[in-house]
Amino acid sequence: MGQDIKLTASDNFQLGAYRADPAGVPKGAVVVIQEIFGVNHHIRSVCDRLAGEGYVAIAPSIFDRTAPNFQSGYSPDEIAEARKFVANPDWAAMLRDTQAAIDAVKSIGPVGIIGFCLGGSIAFVAATRLTGLKAAIGYYGGAVVRFADETPKVPTQLHFGEKDAGIPLADVETIRAKRPEVEVHIYPGAQHGFHCDERASYDKASADIAWPRSMAFFAKHLK
Repeated sequence: MGQDIKLTASDNFQLGAYRADPAGVPKGAVVVIQEIFGVNHHIRSVCDRLAGEGYVAIAPSIFDRTAPNFQSGYSPDEIAEARKFVANPDWAAMLRDTQAAIDAVKSIGPVGIIGFCLGGSIAFVAATRLTGLKAAIGYYGGAVVRFADETPKVPTQLHFGEKDAGIPLADVETIRAKRPEVEVHIYPGAQHGFHCDERASYDKASADIAWPRSMAFFAKHLK
């Protein structure tokens, strides 16, 4: 359904992206921000799924500046390797590349953003700092709490697993306290990565609630 394309950021850096288009007239567009595993099979499948929902979906390869075309699976060794990329994340560069993706699809209609893991944190910061968005959704973004003093400029929805080993519930409560306007959902028993059906931590019951909730949020705000 999708195709590999190129994007150009504001500093003229060229990065790759995956774009999936719906069969009919698009309702709008959604920027999809990867986990630490690159624009891999799972992120592409999320784009394809969004295209099936009627949106143009675009996933920028935000690791292209350090590891062009990086894609990873979910074995323990692969996870350890992927973590190296976010030891010292360049937030400014990742946000430039995210803005490039927004700009590439803003002529289509209203633009939303959805991100997972690292991408969940980027989706939140994009809501506070970037232009051209109408709604933002973040799944298990561990760094959101670090940016919780920033105010999103668009409606924002966040999803967390109750049993996420990397995101203490105390952090989620801090986000709730600092950002009462943000819609926050906690999924009982769910771990980090619960939405990804290719990970050992996949929780179908939680994912089957979170995805329709996300689609309803986009349907409400991407108008």
